[in-house]
Amino acid sequence: MPYAASGPASIYYETHGDGPALAFAHGRGGNAASWWQQVPVFAQCYKAVVFDHRCFGRSACPSEAFDREQFDADLCAVLDAEGIERTAIVCQSMGGWTGLRMALRHPDRVSCLVLSNTPGGVDTPAVRDALTQARAEFAAKGVGSAAVAEDFPDRAPEAAFLYTQITGLNLQASEALEHGRPAWVAVEELQQLAVPTLFVTSDQDQLFPPAVIEEIAAAAPGAELAVLPGAGHSPYFEIPKRFNDTIAPFLEQHIS
Repeated sequence: MPYAASGPASIYYETHGDGPALAFAHGRGGNAASWWQQVPVFAQCYKAVVFDHRCFGRSACPSEAFDREQFDADLCAVLDAEGIERTAIVCQSMGGWTGLRMALRHPDRVSCLVLSNTPGGVDTPAVRDALTQARAEFAAKGVGSAAVAEDFPDRAPEAAFLYTQITGLNLQASEALEHGRPAWVAVEELQQLAVPTLFVTSDQDQLFPPAVIEEIAAAAPGAELAVLPGAGHSPYFEIPKRFNDTIAPFLEQHIS
């Protein structure tokens, strides 16, 4: 099992398939295993890279060193360990903090970016309000329930159960998140984004409603926006085929 050293963190990662690199950055409720419905599909054409964020899953890091500002450095460490110079990045929720920082700080290493159900840490009043509400939702419902559509457990009980099981593997995450800083990105910085970007949102997102994502997408130069029906905060998990079919043409167009 490969690990990449990044400061005090040891980042667990996996690669699957061959071809141009395509990295997946998971959200707060996930880890590398979350992408089980994407990796088998995209590994047919790309070198799919999945990893556990610091303090999540199998990545080792002192809880006090959990810092979203270091997420891009962690991914760079994984890419360097594999000799990957350039990658596309697909992000969900918290993973957007990784992808957007990579695109802004290391644009030469990012061929294109997919930001699914995430503002990527962009600082607006609407985003701050949504994050405050999200924390309340997590506390009241648990991450596994808040991060999907309200009716998802009834529609797909097996998948909903698996979601909570994957979340339960993040034994250190709750403690680590208490130490983490917000790591904001100013709107002015977002307006310098030069990497082709696709924002994805879904109509039943309880954490970052479509209007929040639409506002951020409008501030990103040349960004595209896709709104998916029938899913909550995690369309990659809830409606995987529709999610995959939505991002595939964008990736094919921009990965070289």
